[in-house]
Amino acid sequence: MPFVTRLIAVLALCCLALPANAQEKVRILLDWFVNPDHAALVIAKQRGLFDKQGLDVELIAPADPNAPPKLVAAGQADYALSYQPTLQMLAAEGLPLVRVGVLVAQPLNSLVALEDSAVKTIADFKGRKIGFSVSGFEEAVLGAMLESAGLTLKDVTLVNVNFALTTALMSKQVDGVIGAFRNFELNDLELNKAKGRIWLVEKHGVPAYDELVILAKRETVDPARTKKLLAALAEATAWLTANPAEAWASFSKYGKDLDNDLNRMAWKDTVPLLSADPAALDRARYSTFAEFLVKRGLIKQAPPLDSYLREIR
Repeated sequence: MPFVTRLIAVLALCCLALPANAQEKVRILLDWFVNPDHAALVIAKQRGLFDKQGLDVELIAPADPNAPPKLVAAGQADYALSYQPTLQMLAAEGLPLVRVGVLVAQPLNSLVALEDSAVKTIADFKGRKIGFSVSGFEEAVLGAMLESAGLTLKDVTLVNVNFALTTALMSKQVDGVIGAFRNFELNDLELNKAKGRIWLVEKHGVPAYDELVILAKRETVDPARTKKLLAALAEATAWLTANPAEAWASFSKYGKDLDNDLNRMAWKDTVPLLSADPAALDRARYSTFAEFLVKRGLIKQAPPLDSYLREIR
């Protein structure tokens, strides 16, 4: 058999040996344990929407919530979920990260007090205790909110409650908490037979920002693959928004700890907040919030937008 004929035969056999639908493996590091904020990712996986785009997606909950962006920057995963303020602070430190998509394009953060407490307005926090979990950013947000009511951080006592926000409020350890997610903590209070009074950060001195964003490593981001990922997420979001009850029934089976009252209540509040267009990017919002971070002393200088923003269309 001539050499060329043998070569063609070998190549043909190799092609036959390859899977008909070879999927590209993709590792996504979540920002926290799986919860309704990740609805689009889970539904896209469950309904085969990633598969349809040729992607074999693995969703990984982190042992350390602070690690995912840094692991992606180090090339240990393809994508990470994080938050706009975190991205901008890491970009200012020089980490090679770019935002390539969004899951929740508005703040979830809020200031909360018990409705039956003496605190009826932000000004009523004067001389009282406010719990927080993340130093730096939450203090900056709270400072801006207090200033909108004529107060400063010196007018309150800050207490680190280490993410036990509901417990700290219910036990009267503090009079209010900053960092409460509007789709979770209010529901958690209700489950504990209490009701919360809420102040939205973007309504009280803090510029609007994207809560949950998708990050990739700047030097190795794959636009073609990312476009497929975002297309699957857009399709998943459209379906779950149109079919929230059916979507919840599917989502709640994804993990053994998901089917509980808190997630069920949070699901109803979260679905309307999901970004219909995961590829959307408001550059002006990032510019404005970078100025806020500089003013609050969280970064020395705003990094160039093009250094950490990538629009994928």
